[in-house]
Amino acid sequence: MPRTVSIAAIMADSGVAFGTSGARGLVTAMTDEVCFAYVCGFLQHMGDIGQFNPGRAVAIAGDLRPSTPRILAACAAAIRHMGGQVAYCGFVPSPAVAAYGFAQGIPSLMVTGSHIPDDRNGIKFNRADGEVLKPDELAMRAQTVTLPDLFDAAGMLVQPEGCGPLIDVATPYAARYVDFFSADALRGLKLGIYEHSAVGRDVLARIVEALGAEVLRLGRSEKFIPVDTEAVRAEDQALAHDWTRDLGLDAILSTDGDSDRPLLADETGAWIRGDVLGILCAQALQIEAVATPVSCNSAVELSGAFAAVRRTRIGSPFVIEAMNTLLADIGSVCGYEANGGFLLGTPVRSEGSTLAALPTRDAVLPMLSVLAAARRQAMTLGALQAQLPARYTFSERLQDYPTDQSQTLLARLQDGTLEDVLTRTSAMFGQLVGNATAFDTTDGLRITFDGGDIIHLRPSGNAPELRCYTESRTPERAASLAGAVLEMIRTS
Repeated sequence: MPRTVSIAAIMADSGVAFGTSGARGLVTAMTDEVCFAYVCGFLQHMGDIGQFNPGRAVAIAGDLRPSTPRILAACAAAIRHMGGQVAYCGFVPSPAVAAYGFAQGIPSLMVTGSHIPDDRNGIKFNRADGEVLKPDELAMRAQTVTLPDLFDAAGMLVQPEGCGPLIDVATPYAARYVDFFSADALRGLKLGIYEHSAVGRDVLARIVEALGAEVLRLGRSEKFIPVDTEAVRAEDQALAHDWTRDLGLDAILSTDGDSDRPLLADETGAWIRGDVLGILCAQALQIEAVATPVSCNSAVELSGAFAAVRRTRIGSPFVIEAMNTLLADIGSVCGYEANGGFLLGTPVRSEGSTLAALPTRDAVLPMLSVLAAARRQAMTLGALQAQLPARYTFSERLQDYPTDQSQTLLARLQDGTLEDVLTRTSAMFGQLVGNATAFDTTDGLRITFDGGDIIHLRPSGNAPELRCYTESRTPERAASLAGAVLEMIRTS
């Protein structure tokens, strides 16, 4: 028998909740029924705002996790149940399916857990005109949906139908960049593509080759590898150093699992921090105004390169909201995150070519822009990065650290008056960084100390982890500080 349930109740019962990147949870909790219900709630909300009606298409795609095909089938079944048409885009980057949806004026979704381990997965939703924002998320939570009698006792579809014929969205996504950059933009460069299990590994290699580079494809894996662009694994650091040294590479390009976050290594095999890559990309594109989370490198202000810099909470919805406010007053606007994901809020022009806006996280544009800029100036990536003010960020995470424990820690540190907080944080971290002079609670707790060091603590929005972001005068200092802070918390 059909039954009526609220999305809020399903979230509470399943543990599959919304974070800054859509719905995520354990694969075992993301039953077909749960995923079906979430898609129905999404489409009901899209109908409420005039972006979905029966007969309209909804674009879907997924990453390379083992659980993704099953969840895609459940999403397709929900679209059909709601009277929609399935526009199946296959296994492509998140920004590729989003760009297709925006161009067609239809909602879209991506089945992906991004960088987290493959015992988890997720669904990222996009409106017809941009990413789902926080008001949309609240409206989706408030939906009540009627579930048909299509599921067994375990919540799995009795007769999954698949997703239907494939639509090629990878080709127009690649053409977006091949058409914008000159045909020799990367000519003369010897570039490695660290493929691992990134869904965009093939299209990335296709783009880079089309722009004239010599490409070596490295580290391809048929088993999912959780590459996190904010906390690069030690083995990936070692691989990059070995590859650049042994193969004479000018750079290495890679992405996270759903290929919306970049990972670019310089000629020494050092992975460039995402917030530095964002600054360099914005400069290369001659962007006037930048929106970026509070956790990102302060070199964006210190560089003096931008007419306006707007700081936000962490997460692309907040960056997009800030970009939208900047659009009223500034000619060209972008956003970027510490993970390197770059959001283009306005079209940009170069040498007679125009690149359309793409207000969702993208991995390709920042890597191509910075590589092309370095080549134009006959510089290495290391030399290009050295032109920025000497501020360095690092991020690390304390895994398997319950969210409520993180929240209790931050509540204790932030309790009381301004002086209370400064005194308490100085007492806790003073042996590492001196006295606290200021703090920011835009997202988590970001503390500035009298020696210029910054410590920023924040519970992860999609996993039981405590994130620690640090900033200092040298990369070594930023990295060692993050480790010392988390070790202090772990053992306290």
